[in-house]
Amino acid sequence: MQRGGRDEEFSEFYRARVTALRRVAYIVTRDWHAAEDVTQRAFVKVYRAWPRIRPETLEAYVRRAVVNESLSWVTRGPRDVVVDGLPDRAVVEPDAPLDLDAALATLPPQQRAVIALRFVDDRSVAETAAALGLAEGTVKSHTAKAIATLRLHLPTLTEHWSH
Repeated sequence: MQRGGRDEEFSEFYRARVTALRRVAYIVTRDWHAAEDVTQRAFVKVYRAWPRIRPETLEAYVRRAVVNESLSWVTRGPRDVVVDGLPDRAVVEPDAPLDLDAALATLPPQQRAVIALRFVDDRSVAETAAALGLAEGTVKSHTAKAIATLRLHLPTLTEHWSH
C-alpha cells in the first residue's frame, strides 16, 4: 500500500476512535491531559505498526495500546506541575453531587482499566480480558471488586453497573 493511502486510512481510523479511547484513558489516569498524552502516544505506536496490524485485530490492538500506555502513566507516579499560584481548595458540601472522580481514585489502576473498558468503552468480558492480557475470570473478579468499592463510595449508583 502506498504511504498516502496508509496515512489516509490511519487518519480515518484515528478520527473514528480517538474520542472513545481518550475516555477510556481518562478513567484509568483520572487526568484529561494525561489521557490526551497517552492516547496520542498509543496512536503513534499504532501508526508505526500500521502495515503489520491485521484488520480483524485492529480494534483490540489499539485498545490494548491505549490501556497499556495509561497503566504505564499511572505507575510512573504523579507529575510535577508548575503553576503560578496554589489553586483554591474545593469545599465538599454534605449534599454535594456524587464525586465519581474521587470514587474512581479509590480503585487500583487495573480495576479502573477494567471499569473503563467494560462500562465506558462497552466491551465484553472477553474483549476486556484480551485488551488487558488477563484471564476472563480475573476481569470478572476485578469488575465485582471495583463495583463493590464504588458502591461504598457512591451508594446511589444504579443497579445497571452490576450487569
